[in-house]
Amino acid sequence: MALSRVCWARSAVWGSAVTPGHFVTRRLQLGRSGLAWGAPRSSKLHLSPKADVKNLMSYVVTKTKAINGKYHRFLGRHFPRFYVLYTIFMKGLQMLWADAKKARRIKTNMWKHNIKFHQLPYREMEHLRQVTTFNQDLKCLFLGIISIPPFANYLVFLLMYLFPRQLLIRHFWTPKQQTDFLDIYHAFRKQSHPEIISYLEKVIPLISDAGLRWRLTDLCTKIQRGTHPAIHDILALRECFSNHPLGMNQLQALHVKALSRAMLLTSYLPPPLLRHRLKTHTTVIHQLDKALAKLGIGQLTAQEVKSACYLRGLNSTHIGEDRCRTWLGEWLQISCSLKEAELSLLLHNVVLLSTNYLGTRR
Repeated sequence: MALSRVCWARSAVWGSAVTPGHFVTRRLQLGRSGLAWGAPRSSKLHLSPKADVKNLMSYVVTKTKAINGKYHRFLGRHFPRFYVLYTIFMKGLQMLWADAKKARRIKTNMWKHNIKFHQLPYREMEHLRQVTTFNQDLKCLFLGIISIPPFANYLVFLLMYLFPRQLLIRHFWTPKQQTDFLDIYHAFRKQSHPEIISYLEKVIPLISDAGLRWRLTDLCTKIQRGTHPAIHDILALRECFSNHPLGMNQLQALHVKALSRAMLLTSYLPPPLLRHRLKTHTTVIHQLDKALAKLGIGQLTAQEVKSACYLRGLNSTHIGEDRCRTWLGEWLQISCSLKEAELSLLLHNVVLLSTNYLGTRR
């Protein structure tokens, strides 16, 4: 007994390895197991509520994109024609939303800095004019109403296919449709050109100045014979269009209706309202002309040039860019020479300057 105690003490002093008993080994195993099973105390392993929401949103967006991609591939394989309409519709919505946001940003800037419409740069003025076009607003309102009921978007697709020109705005047209529809609209306004020239001939006897009577007669004759008038031939008649009988407030009702059709404005309104709309429309174009002259035609892209020419009466869809720039330069030279009281001449210039340009008369 004493000898065993001595041996144990000796081994403890000299550091010799002594196998512990079963009781000691079991306690150590339980202790280590307890350390392994214990819950982590570090708070870094937990996500904050904001991180949880962010991760959830990221997951939802990723899944939505994946499902949307599968849906697009399914439509492209099994319904190719419908997929074309669907793609055009979705791109049109994106373009329309982007235009609306840009228009709102421009108007907000105008309100903050007390800027009037005529003080804006040309591109911002043109953007607001396009967004606030009366006909476009009616079409958007109609599409919005019929899209309210559940699953009515399929009806919108059907109407897009059947009546794209009558019900949709340019955002939802294909490139080919844009060209075709612009030709159709120009044919509509072209029908009113001979009627407007005839109204000008009827008022010639009412002009008191003999020289002005001769000049207007000569101008109408040139246009009827297919000759493109010179700039000085038109500007020489400024006095005729500033007061009776061709001033904006002295035009006859039928004359006003014909001019409304030439400007692609509805002619089924009372004459006073038509006259007001023509005044407003012509004033906006005059303000655009001044801003464009300040910017310079050379700063416009090819599409902007063609769009500007079409607005002013020229069917630019089948005319080269250089000739469109030449015609737009002639228009600006006339427009920037006119005063506010002479805007009736600018309104008639839609017919006078565009009818026979480069053989466009048909």
